[in-house]
Amino acid sequence: MSRIGKSPITVPQGVEVKIDGNKVTVTGPKGTLTNEFLKVVSMTLAGDTLTVNLLDAKAGNIHGLTRTLISNMIVGVSTGFTKTLEINGVGYKAVKQGTKVVLSLGFSHPVEFFDDENTTLELTNPTTIVVKGIDKQIVGQVAANIRKTRPPEPYKGKGIKYAGEKIVRKEGKASGKK
Repeated sequence: MSRIGKSPITVPQGVEVKIDGNKVTVTGPKGTLTNEFLKVVSMTLAGDTLTVNLLDAKAGNIHGLTRTLISNMIVGVSTGFTKTLEINGVGYKAVKQGTKVVLSLGFSHPVEFFDDENTTLELTNPTTIVVKGIDKQIVGQVAANIRKTRPPEPYKGKGIKYAGEKIVRKEGKASGKK
């Protein structure tokens, strides 16, 4: 059995959890998330505590995964998730135009990303992008797609990186003759 899967999930005030077989629907102040899980686990809700029970001992890896996904759903609808990206480089910047963010990253064309029903893009300054949403997987994927347009390079560190990400720098070409 999984140690993570054994621990109960506390449902905060203002969040409603509905369990219909293996389908879990979580509703909170920020929205609603629904997910269907495998039949090797069962969920029980007693008061404000949700527990995930393993039905088949051979599927122990699914136990912790299911518990973590349900916990992420509850956190997402109550507080939400954010990913912060930083843009480094001379002339690299981002501009918010309505529901889209236009990135100038040294290409011959601007790169555009749009807000959708799952995520919103905010700019705290021209070099910082904040991706917000209620689904942790979608927020992470949108942030990864933005970073993928110009990943940080190891010589000068120019590009888009996650806030707090450490870029391993390389030494440039050795100069001079010996």
